[in-house]
Amino acid sequence: MNAWAPGGALVGSVEVTAATVQRGDVIQLGDRACRVRDLFQLPQGAEQLVFESGEVLTIHARTQLLAVRSLRRR
Repeated sequence: MNAWAPGGALVGSVEVTAATVQRGDVIQLGDRACRVRDLFQLPQGAEQLVFESGEVLTIHARTQLLAVRSLRRR
């Protein structure tokens, strides 16, 4: 699903894994939306996500999450 965000950016839901998550992705964890501020690659394909709130989440290489991402116009 794609939608227009305030400010005119086109955003959409995408499925992300440790290999595809990007800075700026917004991931819903429980009742909170967390924006990825930084990423650190870990052994065996895992990734450590640092959110703008300072919280940290480590995901396995095969973990799948839904994220909201600004989409580029083509």
